Amino acid sequence: MNRKLAFLAAFSAAVIYGVSFTVAKEVMPQYIKPFGFIVLRVSGATVLFWLFSLFMPKEKIDLKDYIRFFAAAIFGVALNMLTFFKGLSYTTPINGAVMMLTTPILILGLSTIILKEKISKTKVFGILVGIFGAVTLITYKQQNSSNGTNIPLGNFLVFVNAVSYALYLVISKPILTKYSPFTFAKWLYLFGLLMVLPFGYNQVIAIQWQEFPLEIILKTLYIVVATTFLTYLFNIIALRTLKPTTLSVFIYIQPLVATIYAIGTGKDTLTTVKILAGSLIFLGVYIVTKKKNK
Repeated sequence: MNRKLAFLAAFSAAVIYGVSFTVAKEVMPQYIKPFGFIVLRVSGATVLFWLFSLFMPKEKIDLKDYIRFFAAAIFGVALNMLTFFKGLSYTTPINGAVMMLTTPILILGLSTIILKEKISKTKVFGILVGIFGAVTLITYKQQNSSNGTNIPLGNFLVFVNAVSYALYLVISKPILTKYSPFTFAKWLYLFGLLMVLPFGYNQVIAIQWQEFPLEIILKTLYIVVATTFLTYLFNIIALRTLKPTTLSVFIYIQPLVATIYAIGTGKDTLTTVKILAGSLIFLGVYIVTKKKNK
């Protein structure tokens, strides 16, 4: 696959995620509880991926690969989403975002151990630059953040989420090169739905749909279709070409996009610190994604 297309897919996923921070907060928890929202997201994505797969070439799955699909669903859907939403309810948004930045570091170690990847000093430097920029951007608004009810537990759960997502990217790489993105995604989400359903079923049936304004319905669809279906599809496409360590760096773009979106909707202002932090984030992404000339 074209490397530029893979970069575009990864960047598009980061942009959608960045916008979703503001959109999701207007839906949760007033209209939909966190675990109930997860069930909606996963079930919506499952239906969409299986529907689209009907128009794709059929692929025979090796029996041993079902175990790999199941493992990917544990770390990429169930554990990943449940621990993040629950952790974020205990800790502050800033603490949660900072803990998420451990993902690339975890992927560096896991890729070295599991995939035997060689990591250059230049890529390590690029990741550090990106981390510095993202931490600067996130911690700048620390005084305006809400207090967490159990910050240590929340931070731990978000860290578990980061470990889970790192494992998902690393263990998914071998089967992504073997099957098409739609084949991978439909089994990933089907297994994931079976896992998250017991946690969020009661919250789903408690949703009062008749009380939803049109704006909330549209934002719910955005989270289910764009944030879940499109982003996972884009990430799968990108992961077929890019290394997990490279793909993980695009997480730094999310806080930048979230800030830009907030400014565009009149909920924030632009400052020198934000411009500097954004520049560092893109510099880190550039350093890590640039191919070394032969």
